Parts: sequence; structure tokens; C-alpha cells
Amino acid sequence: MAVFLPNGSTAAIAASYDAPIIFTAITNATEAVVSSAGHDLEVGDFVEVTSGWARLNNRVARIKTVTADSFVLESINTANAARFIAGAGGGSVRKILTWVPVSQVTESNKSGGEQQNVTYSFLEEDDEHQIPTSKSPLSFTLTMADDPALPHNEVLLEADDDKKPRAVRINLASGGVIVYNAYASFDNVPSLTKNNIMAVTAVFAVVAKFIRYAA
Repeated sequence: MAVFLPNGSTAAIAASYDAPIIFTAITNATEAVVSSAGHDLEVGDFVEVTSGWARLNNRVARIKTVTADSFVLESINTANAARFIAGAGGGSVRKILTWVPVSQVTESNKSGGEQQNVTYSFLEEDDEHQIPTSKSPLSFTLTMADDPALPHNEVLLEADDDKKPRAVRINLASGGVIVYNAYASFDNVPSLTKNNIMAVTAVFAVVAKFIRYAA
């Protein structure tokens, strides 16, 4: 058992990506092994995955091990062949080349991710029942002290303009890292509240399941 404080954690957003690396096969395994001849990935690289498997598509993952013609996606469990149909997971990965710190964060808020249910009742009974369906879309908001000279402004404005998802990582003070893939909406008009610092906000709409890695 343990408890942690977020104090000291940092955030960063992907600023540039390498060209897509096509992969010809991906295994059903507790950690997926991807076949790609002559790839240039290294251990510790983060990649955005495009895959025919819906549960893997658009996720960001870390490279655990590599050989000349394959690499392992750390903590990406594709062992369930009913969800990850063999032979249907082909696609590509894009290596994240550079990260830009999202600085001066004063507050972080999460919304969505709640379990949705369908309610039903049979004609012959008085009670209603629920079974789980999907979860509501997840998003989170970072509030930052306004400083237009900081480099994250340019990246966030570009992401807001081109409407393409970007990888976002939270480097936890406890040593772990949480990685999302999300659309960024950046409101760079600073708040003007007397006796409060001027602040701007970025909202990140998460497009695929996040992943958390230990230190």
C-alpha cells in the first residue's frame, strides 16, 4: 500500500514525430511483439500506434526490447484473440522525436471516464436492472500561468489549429509516467481576475486508452 502526492510532477507534449514505420505482423501476447524489418527504434522510445485492432489503434506505448527486425510494446497486452483477431492488427508506428515541456501548470482536472449502463426491466417484474456498456469520453484540463514566451505555447497553438492528436506525458514525481494520445484545444486568452495570476488553459480530449508505466 502507498499514497503519493502529485507535487513535483511535470507534463510534456509531443512536438515532432518520425516518419511512420510499417509493421508486417503483431503477435497475440501479454506484451505484443511487432515485426518490422530494419526499423530504427531503440529501447525507451515512445511511439504512436496505428493498427487494425481497434483496442490498440491510436495508443501511445514505450518500446521495451528490440531486435533487428522486431520490437516489443511494453505493457500492451494483446493475448485475448477474441478482441485482437490474429492477422488483423497490421499497421504502423510513429516514433516521437521531441517533447516540449508544458510549464507553469497550476492545476489539473479530469472529466469523463465514467462507466455508462443500460437499464432494463422485464414486463413481468417490478425491478429494474443495469448492465455496463461503455465509458464516457475522457478529457483533462491543464491550467498554466500565462507566459507567451514559453515554448509550449507554439506547440499547443499548432495542435489546436491542425486538429491532430498529440502524445502527452505526465512525469510523476513518484517516478512513473502516464502517457495519453489526445486532441489539444488551447485557450491562450489569459484570465484577468484581480489578485490572481493570469492563466491560460489547455483541454486534452483523449482518443485512446492511456497507459501508465512504473519508474
